[in-house]
Amino acid sequence: MEGPLEVTFQDVEKTEYLEQLIQEKVAKLEQICDHMISCHIAVEMPQKHQRVGNPYRVRIAMRVPPGHELVVKEEPSKGDIHSDLPRVLRQAFDSASRQLKELVERQRGEVKKHPDQETSAVVVRLFKEDGYGFIRTMDGREFYFHRNSALQDDFERMEIGTGVRFVEEMGDKGPQATSVLIMDKPGVRAAKTGDEEIEPPLGWQQ
Repeated sequence: MEGPLEVTFQDVEKTEYLEQLIQEKVAKLEQICDHMISCHIAVEMPQKHQRVGNPYRVRIAMRVPPGHELVVKEEPSKGDIHSDLPRVLRQAFDSASRQLKELVERQRGEVKKHPDQETSAVVVRLFKEDGYGFIRTMDGREFYFHRNSALQDDFERMEIGTGVRFVEEMGDKGPQATSVLIMDKPGVRAAKTGDEEIEPPLGWQQ
């Protein structure tokens, strides 16, 4: 994962067991999608005095390039009065795993259908003073790109973790990326595809 894991507890005691459980579950999500940008988990007890039903709420928000946000919520319910927090966490992560698998399979299918067209990737290394960097695709391949390959003169806007699309072509030293277009940068309207404008994640100021 490109960014740090974020976990918040509200009106719930943070224990070593819960933190370890969350870490283990997030590691499994990363095995499904190793190019995930961020993951935020919120654990809450919105109704502390509720006597029946599951009192816990778990929310998992994941961001995957070029501009996908997957959100899973396990809400308090009256139906299952025996749900403890670890069980609710496992249910939430099971749902997150299913969503993530569906997205990754869909993305891989799109790449196979259009191998010579634009491909999704993430910036993994940048050398701004020298004017070049490297991006990694969802299947683990890395490509060199030069600042002149960045469309709309957007090389300076790029950071580690920026989601991009690019066209693969053969250079003097092997495959490299050209026509690199920012698709997902924190806090900035990343790009327009046709008439659809991709919304950026929150929390980044230009």
